[in-house]
Amino acid sequence: MRKLFFSIIACCSMILTATAQNKYDNPDTIVVSRDGTGDFRTVDEAIEVCRAFMEYHKVIYVKNGVYKEKLIIPSWLTNIELCGEDAEKTIITYDDHANINKMGTFRTYTLKVEGSDITLKNITIENNAAKLGQAVALHTEGDRLLFINCRFLGNQDTVYTGVAGTRLYFLNCYIEGTTDFIFGPSTAWFEGCLIKDKSNSYVTAASTPKDQKYGYIFNNCKITADEGVSKCYLGRPWRQYAYTLFMNCEIGGHILPVGWNDWKKDHASIRYMEYNNHGAGADTSQRADWSRQLTKKEAKQITLQTVFGDDISWAENVKKQ
Repeated sequence: MRKLFFSIIACCSMILTATAQNKYDNPDTIVVSRDGTGDFRTVDEAIEVCRAFMEYHKVIYVKNGVYKEKLIIPSWLTNIELCGEDAEKTIITYDDHANINKMGTFRTYTLKVEGSDITLKNITIENNAAKLGQAVALHTEGDRLLFINCRFLGNQDTVYTGVAGTRLYFLNCYIEGTTDFIFGPSTAWFEGCLIKDKSNSYVTAASTPKDQKYGYIFNNCKITADEGVSKCYLGRPWRQYAYTLFMNCEIGGHILPVGWNDWKKDHASIRYMEYNNHGAGADTSQRADWSRQLTKKEAKQITLQTVFGDDISWAENVKKQ
């Protein structure tokens, strides 16, 4: 019995030692490559070796290739950067849609980010499902999420910003889709992004809560469309207090003169606004009379600090990337 006891103690000690000596528990970069020349061949394997609640910045560098994976960055992971070698050649893809085995919209993601303080950079997240239902590429739940020079590809419901009160910053990203392809309750700032409509439908479907001051803000973005697309709306309110603002943007002629759709909601509480836009679709003379044009004074109040709060170092740093 005594011998068995010491054997168990020795075994436990070995396990603890192995855990403590995890070679990936450090700030060094992990390399993922499909050809086997990196530390791992899949992104999921690299995520799995990251320690919970890391205090340091950990980069998972993904070499060019197509990675067919359905991924979750769990809530206990923080300070991870998922960085591709080339945004157009480093592709994480999957093909679930809402009508596969009654899956529903919110399980269709290719990448779900539950953790906070996560960065995606120079990478493509794609849902290439057939046009048979909603199909999310990116699903976010964490706070202080950064997306730098990324591509989000899909059709209906490409980007789902899934939790109220969370803050997201998209810089120089490309986002495409058909219907409601940027939707949800989060506060999200889109800076210098290219937004492409692939069919006659709706760009956004915000569901901003009543007590949340800001929802979607598009600044210095370009709103464009595929050839033949000519009847699109800037947004429709998924929930009653939807907040969406386009400012300093180039708006293509595919956007209808009315600009916005009310989705049969009460006009009084919908928060749809524009300021200082240009382009063939920017004329506001025929806009829905329940939408608003900000004054210059009001527009000056829309800054990263007013939108994200006092501590914006996490968002300001993105400009230096």
